Amino acid sequence: MRNLDILFVHPNAAKEVDQGLSKGLSAIEPPIWAALLANHVRSKGYHNIAILDCEAEGLTAFESAKKIEDFNPKLVVFVVYGQQPSASAQNMLGVHNCLEILKDNNESRKVLITGLYPSAVSRKTMQDERADFVCQGEGPKTITALMQVGNLSDPTQLKNVPGLWYRDAGRICFTKTAPLITQEQMQTELPGMAWDLLPMDKYRTSNWHAMSNNNEAKPFASLYTSLGCPFRCSFCCINAPFGNNNVENSDYGRNKFRFWDPDYIINEFEAIHQMGIRNVKIADEMFVLKQDHFMKLCNKIIEREYDFNIWAYARVDTVKKSYLDTLKKAGVQWLALGIESGNGVVRKDVIKGRFTDVNIADLVKEIQDAGINVIGNYIFGLPEDNTDTMRETLELAKDLNCEFANFYCSMAYPGSKLYLDAIRDGMTLPETYTGYSQHSYDMRPLDTKHIDAAEVVRFRDAAFNEYYENPKYLDFIKQKFGEETHNRIVKMCQHKLKRKIIGD
Repeated sequence: MRNLDILFVHPNAAKEVDQGLSKGLSAIEPPIWAALLANHVRSKGYHNIAILDCEAEGLTAFESAKKIEDFNPKLVVFVVYGQQPSASAQNMLGVHNCLEILKDNNESRKVLITGLYPSAVSRKTMQDERADFVCQGEGPKTITALMQVGNLSDPTQLKNVPGLWYRDAGRICFTKTAPLITQEQMQTELPGMAWDLLPMDKYRTSNWHAMSNNNEAKPFASLYTSLGCPFRCSFCCINAPFGNNNVENSDYGRNKFRFWDPDYIINEFEAIHQMGIRNVKIADEMFVLKQDHFMKLCNKIIEREYDFNIWAYARVDTVKKSYLDTLKKAGVQWLALGIESGNGVVRKDVIKGRFTDVNIADLVKEIQDAGINVIGNYIFGLPEDNTDTMRETLELAKDLNCEFANFYCSMAYPGSKLYLDAIRDGMTLPETYTGYSQHSYDMRPLDTKHIDAAEVVRFRDAAFNEYYENPKYLDFIKQKFGEETHNRIVKMCQHKLKRKIIGD
C-alpha cells in the first residue's frame, strides 16, 4: 500500500462501448489531461502521486477498484475525457462501474470526477454517481485548492474551493466558477505532461495513422500545443471545461483559446523524441489556426531534424497553400479536416460556416500534392439534414476521395449547443452513457427536423461501407500504400456494427 496524496484515474469503458473496435482498429491514446493535471500538482509540491490508466492496462472495473485501493490515495481523481473531445460521455460508464465497486468496498474513499462531461452536467453527475466531488471547469485550480483542505469530509472547509460541487447534509452545493488559466500562466500552471507516470509501451495509434505499415502503430504519443477553440460550432462540446456551457448556464459562451509558447512546448516534442516515439497526435482542437504559433513550432521541429509521423486537426478555411511545405517538413503526414457536410445550408445552421470562399476539392488536392494525407470528417443527421443532404455529403466525400474518412452521426453531446437546444425542445436524448458513443449498440443520435434518428444511423452505417468499398477508393489506397493496406481496409469493412435503434 502506497498511501498516495492523489491518484489520477483514466477509466476503461472500451469493451462495453466499441463492439470490438479496440482490438486493433482504434487507438489507445495517452490520457493527456490526466498527465497535465499530474504535472500541475507536482509543480505545487505534491509529488506523492500516480496515474492509473485503466484503458491502457486493460483493467476491468473490479481490477481498477482493487488497484485504487492498493494505492490508498487521499483523493481519487477520475479524469473523464476521450480519444476525441466528443467521446467524454461514453467514458463515464467506466467511472460508474469502478466507482460502484470502490464505494461498496470503502464508502469513505474520497473521489472527485473531472473532465468534459462532468463540467457540462455537473449537478446531474453528482445526482447519478456516488462521487464526493465534481469539478466544473478545467481542473488544476480546483484540485490544488481541494488538496489544501484539511478535512475533505467537512463541508464548511469546501466553500472556498473554486469550481467544486459537493454535498452538505445531502444537499448538492456549488462553490463558484474557477478562473481559467490565463495565457500568461500556461507554462507555469500547466508545465507539460507527466510522461514518467504513463505506461508508454501500451499506447498505439489509429490503424490509418500507420497506414503504410500497421506493425509500426506503436510507440505512440499525443499532446496539446493549445487549449480550446475560438469557433462556436453548435455540435461540438469542447467548450464545456473552458467556457460557460454548463447545462444550468444558459449563456452559451465562446471558450478561451490559449497556447503554450513554441519555445516551451518544443520541450515536449524533445521528450517524445528521447523516448523513441515517432507517431504523434497533436490533439489541439484546431492546430492549423494561429499562424504565429503553429508555424513557429513547426520550424523548431524542422531545426531539430526530428522524424515524426504527425497528425493534426484543421478547418478547410484555416489551411493555406503557403503553410503546407513547412507542415510537411515538420513531419505532419496527416491533416484531419472538419468538412462535416456537403450542404451549405446544413453547415450554416450549425455555425460551421459556408466555406463559400474555399474550393474544398482544390484544397484537398493541394494538401495531397504537398505529400500530406487527408482525413475527411463528416457528420450525418445535423438539424437541417434530410436524406438528400446526407447523400450530398456522402457524394462529396467520395469525390474528394481522401486517404481516410470518418463518418459520424450528429449527437447532442453535453456541453454542446445542440444539447442545450435538445433539452429546451424536449427532444429524445440517450438514456445511457454508451448511448453517446458513435460505435455502441445503443447509440442514440438526434432526430433532425426532417428525419428520425434511426434513418440517420442506417444512412451513416451504409455510407461507411459505400465509401470504403468504392473501387475508386480501394484502387487509390492500393496504389499509394500497397496491397497489405488495401487488404486491411477490406477487412475493416467486414466488421459490422449492431444497432439497437434499427432493430438489430
